[in-house]
Amino acid sequence: MADQTLSQSGENSPEHVAYRLMERIADVEGISLSRTGNEKLATRKWILDTYAESVDAVRANRRYSKPQT
Repeated sequence: MADQTLSQSGENSPEHVAYRLMERIADVEGISLSRTGNEKLATRKWILDTYAESVDAVRANRRYSKPQT
C-alpha cells in the first residue's frame, strides 16, 4: 500500500508534469517519442531541450521570447 501512495505522489511532481507537457508538445508538433507510426522521430537533442524547457515552464522559470501582454 505504501508503494501505491509513493507512485501517486510523483504524478503531481514538477518533473512528471513537465514530462506530460513534453508529450503534449510532441503530439502538437507531430513528433514521435517512439519508433511507431509515420511521424518524425524525436532526436535526443529535441527530447532534452524540450524537457528542460518544460521543466522551466512548470517551475515558472521560463524566459519568454516575446513580451507578455
